[in-house]
Amino acid sequence: MKPLGNGWDELLAPLFGDERYLKIREFLKKEYCEHVVYPDMYDLFNCFRYTPLNEIKAVILGQDPYHEPNQAHGLCFSVRRGVTIPPSLVNIYKEIESDLKIKEPACGDLTKWAESGVLLLNTTLTVREHMANSHSKCGWAWFTDSVIKLISDKTENVVFILWGGNARSKAPLIDTHKHLILQCAHPSPLSAYNGFFGCRHFSKTNEYLISHGKQPVNWDLN
Repeated sequence: MKPLGNGWDELLAPLFGDERYLKIREFLKKEYCEHVVYPDMYDLFNCFRYTPLNEIKAVILGQDPYHEPNQAHGLCFSVRRGVTIPPSLVNIYKEIESDLKIKEPACGDLTKWAESGVLLLNTTLTVREHMANSHSKCGWAWFTDSVIKLISDKTENVVFILWGGNARSKAPLIDTHKHLILQCAHPSPLSAYNGFFGCRHFSKTNEYLISHGKQPVNWDLN
């Protein structure tokens, strides 16, 4: 694996050397050989490559990658430029427009957020084509739980944005004396009206960052 850079290699080295991660690697070698798996193996750790450890302002936790062609590229909720915007991301954009009066963008690529300090981390990092949650039991939960705990321990004044039951279950990993947790329903059309719409997590994130001497996130993708 190529170095991740951005301060991540030293922090994550104990995880990559752990027997549990080596088992994930063996599983993935077989999966990528025998099935179509997303994201592309070279995009697997993009969330770390785009967001330097010492510049993290917020962490958005997704579940697992999109499982249809040309969508997943290693950043949760994000799709490549030119790909139809998925329903959950449409709802995220609607909430941003309601919260911050930012016009909904025409593109679903969230790389700009990642580069401005928002770590877009899925709790499961791979998926088999057309099969949601197909890799949820392969060991990724241990890996990403460890990443969340490391971020909590090694940084200060980060906003952890947890949407939906899967993400909200990670709250105990985060030190609330050092960080802010924002949580509500998932932006999926099935649950967005149960508390996601109106959550104002984007303005609340920036209010917290400013109150702790940090630059706010530029949520405008236009």
